[in-house]
Amino acid sequence: MSMDFNLFMNDVVATAREEIKAAGYQELTTSEEVEEVMAKKGTTLVMVNSVCGCAGGVARPAAKVAVSNEKTPDHLVTVFAGQDKEATAKARSYFTGFAPSSPSFALLKDGEIINMVERHEIEGSDPEEVVGMLQYLFNKYC
Repeated sequence: MSMDFNLFMNDVVATAREEIKAAGYQELTTSEEVEEVMAKKGTTLVMVNSVCGCAGGVARPAAKVAVSNEKTPDHLVTVFAGQDKEATAKARSYFTGFAPSSPSFALLKDGEIINMVERHEIEGSDPEEVVGMLQYLFNKYC
């Protein structure tokens, strides 16, 4: 039995993309799209998506539930690490003081980083814990 790895990964990536878009996040696939969003006034949550287990089992479910909070960011966007490399690199250029991490969440205000929920905080957590971290940031900064 043989398995077409690329076909399998394309399916995983497509599912991951659709899941976060269905949660209300705008997908950014180019550096120009990232620059356009970062130029907007207000708070922006960037979800750095990936295909790892903690993205699918924790981060994306948390991303969906967290935005049911009374206070939420003005803009919800996502970039896909390992897939849309240019857009991810551009987004990460705004995350000064933080190492590249995926999955992760970055909260920015007027294009300036406020705080992040990094992979090491997501791994080993359950979705409810990550929802709590995100909603704490929303309540404090949004």
